[in-house]
This record gives sequence, structure tokens and C-alpha cells, in this order.
Amino acid sequence: WAALGSTAAPGLSGYGSGLSRSQSPAAAVAGPGEEGAEHGPADSLLLAEAETVAVGWMLDFSCRCLCRHFCEGRRRDFEWHRDVTQSECIIKGLPRIETHQMKTVYLCQFLMRIAEGKTLDSRFESDQKISPLESALSVWSLLEQEQSEPDKLHEDICRLICIQAVAVHMEKGYFKEAAEVIERLFPESELNETLRMKLAMITKQKDPYHPFFQSFSYNLMVDKIKNYINIFLNEKTNCRLLKLPNVLKFKSFAPPQVDAQAWAQMNLLGKAVPQNGGSNRKLLPRWTWEEDQKLKEGVKKFGVGKWTKILLHYNFNNRTDVMLKDRWRTMAKLNII
Repeated sequence: WAALGSTAAPGLSGYGSGLSRSQSPAAAVAGPGEEGAEHGPADSLLLAEAETVAVGWMLDFSCRCLCRHFCEGRRRDFEWHRDVTQSECIIKGLPRIETHQMKTVYLCQFLMRIAEGKTLDSRFESDQKISPLESALSVWSLLEQEQSEPDKLHEDICRLICIQAVAVHMEKGYFKEAAEVIERLFPESELNETLRMKLAMITKQKDPYHPFFQSFSYNLMVDKIKNYINIFLNEKTNCRLLKLPNVLKFKSFAPPQVDAQAWAQMNLLGKAVPQNGGSNRKLLPRWTWEEDQKLKEGVKKFGVGKWTKILLHYNFNNRTDVMLKDRWRTMAKLNII
């Protein structure tokens, strides 16, 4: 993540620094000659598993924060979490990046580049000519490879990034550079020939406000990316939570008493939360960004406290008026309303 420059596997070259690949996290914690001194082999393995799961949660936490702040347009908060992520605070804790974590890492890197899409002096690649959106496109291709099969949303986002990579240069009067972007994005082939010819024609006209750019605007690209983020967060399973019962067998990982605010923050991040203070094992569905927007819109339209009325006018995935009230209280406490 430090370099954020490799297009083959962006930003992964420095992961795990300070920890030998053959050394377990438990050994790193215990120090030389201490592994297994206090615990048996089974406990040491359990400790290593617990640390791996915990660091995985941190990676998910970082990704969810970036996604939420990106969707809500909270640039300052986004930049803060971006800087924490880029400082390798998260990646250094990973003994290795698992296959199922690659998609999360790629999405974080993709959003970092999109957020700087109109800042042409921002650089993510060793080649100084490559703009942030061109770099984002290379990461997007890696995200596409993680898909079981390509879909229309992926194709739409890819097309919009290509268009806006050219449009952003033209908006700033860099027509020569815009033509160079076209050459890099569309090498001599029949693939996307129609789009290449259209962009080349507009570039020659030197018209940054061409109707084509208005139809496939930057805002449309961002909206499509937000749709993808919502799908990503909804599809992401809490598989690590399934490991929690085994992890907690280790005596040092006995679950502490969790207060109401901690539970609320877990729910804000999309973690499933037990009903009835944990006595019921049934899990509530995670709150999505769209549901938060509906709740904000409902409160603006009907007022605070009109939870039943809001519930009748919007779809909240079978939630109750009490859940809406609790969610609003959580959002107010965390200053996201």
C-alpha cells in the first residue's frame, strides 16, 4: 500500500513488513524463544487464528469506512481513513493476504484513485503520465477478475472511467494530453473502436462541454460506483464472525461486557447485531447506505419521532419502527445525520 503504484497487484509489494513470512503472528507477539512458553500448541494455534481474524476485521473496518465516507461525500473523513490505510497500519498486521481479502484491498485502492480523479497532479503509478483515473481503471480490471462473471454494471463503470479520463484533461484545457490518454486506453485493435473514434473526434474539436460528456458525466460515474459499493457491502459475508466461537475458547479472548454504544458502532459498520441483548441468536440485517438515506429523507419529510409513518412510506427490509428510532439515535450520536 505504501507505493500504491503497481498495476499488476497495486500496493501489495510491501505487505507484512516486519514479520517473516514463515513466522506466525503468535511467534511475533511472544518474542524469540517464548512461543508456547505460556500456552500449549493448541492454544498457540488458536492465538494465531484469533490474531488473523482480528486483523481481517480491521481490514474490513477500514474498507467499510472508506466506502461509507465516499458514498456520503465526507471527503475529510475519507482522506483520514485513506491516510491510515496508506500508512500500512492495516496491511502490516496481515501475515499474508488471503484470496478472499484481495477484492477488499482492490476496492480500497480503487476508491483512493477515484477520489483524486480530477486532481491531475496526483500520481499513483511510476509513470508520471498516468492520471488517477487511468490508474483506477487498472485496479478496476483486477476487481473484474475477482468477479465470477462480468456484468453490465462493471462494463458501464469501465466505459465511464475511460470517458472521464479523457474529459477531465479536456476540462482543464489539456487537449494534447487527452489525445495521449486515448492512445493509452485504446491500443490499435477493434475492441471499443467506436468509443475510441468518438473520443478522438471530440478531442480534435477541443470541446470539453460536448453533449457526449454531459450524457456520460463524472457524476454518473460516481453514482454507478456507489451502486457497486452497495452491492459489494451487501454481498460481503460475515464469515469471520463464524470463527468467533472457536477463537473465544482461548482464555485471553473471553468476550468483554459490550456497552450499548459499542453495539451501535458495530451496527453502523454493517456488523450483524444480536437482538434482545444477545439472548436471541437471530441476527438483524445490516443497515445499508440506501436505508440510511431513506431514513434521513423520511425524517426531513415527516419529522423526528414519526417512525411508523416513515416506515409506511419507505422500504426498510422488514425493520420495525423501534429499529428506525434506534438507528436514528445511533446516527445522531455519531454525527452522520
